[in-house]
Amino acid sequence: MNEPSLHRLTLQEVDAVGALARTVWQTTYPALISQAQIDAMLDDRYAAGCIRAQLDDPRHAWWTAQQNQVLIGFAHAVLDGADCKLDKLYVHPDHQRQGIGAALLHAVQDWAGQLQARRLWLQVNRGNAQAIAAYRKYGFRIVESRVFDIGHGFVMDDHVMEQAL
Repeated sequence: MNEPSLHRLTLQEVDAVGALARTVWQTTYPALISQAQIDAMLDDRYAAGCIRAQLDDPRHAWWTAQQNQVLIGFAHAVLDGADCKLDKLYVHPDHQRQGIGAALLHAVQDWAGQLQARRLWLQVNRGNAQAIAAYRKYGFRIVESRVFDIGHGFVMDDHVMEQAL
């Protein structure tokens, strides 16, 4: 088996990112949020046109991890003033706990550092114990917990975590 390779997301991979997001979310989130909210968030956050527009915006950066030419993970970050938000980091369930998430996180940290961001922050569902533990392992700490209204009658009940860069 080949080692995973990381690179910046290409236009040809946009649809594959949406498909992988659906796979990961269907494994992770049904115990935490409703199927209606999962569908709405996937439709909103992974619309091909939205991702393509982000690829043209220098404040956004996407990375993919592939193994044997198959997409197995991705990350998305956005410059947020003097800070950087890790907006998405997902790895296929069959490939988790193999260092792929850490490699994607490192790519985000490097990018944010090059842009002289002061901190890297993220939101994670309060019930997602596996993700919270992973982020803590990589130096993030919880700085706030709150409910975010995301429209259409849905909310995100999240921890905000951060690390200094």
